[in-house]
This record gives sequence, C-alpha cells and structure tokens, in this order.
Amino acid sequence: MAPSDDRPQPVSIGFHGGQVLAVRVHAHDLDKLRKALEAGSARWHELADAEGASLLDLGRIVYVRADSDEHKIGF
Repeated sequence: MAPSDDRPQPVSIGFHGGQVLAVRVHAHDLDKLRKALEAGSARWHELADAEGASLLDLGRIVYVRADSDEHKIGF
C-alpha cells in the first residue's frame, strides 16, 4: 500500500458536495489521517503535505484515495 521509501504519495480526499483535495503526503501522515477518521472523535485534523498543511473537517470527508507512484506501461 505505501511506497517503499518515504517519498510523498498522491492522495485525493473527497468531501460532501463533490469537492476533491489533491495532495502529496508521506505514509505516516496518511496513517494519522486514517486513524483520525476511524476514531471519529475530533472534528478538525491538520494534514501536513508536501506543499504545507491543510486543516480538514473530518465530518465532511467521504473518501480518501491513496495512489501509488509506481510507473505503469500500457493504457
């Protein structure tokens, strides 16, 4: 699931209403986000990414999609 090294990986975070936030995060920051979503206790979560940080309303997130950076050949 996570890349073999600690390079940031592309992640898409979808919100109610259809907005999508595309970020590049390290595996440990993605794990923190997933744990915060599973716990459901806090409403706000600060996500550090390659560009800076974002403050997310966990109650509005409908999905998190983590892409691999593996190069693919073909269509």
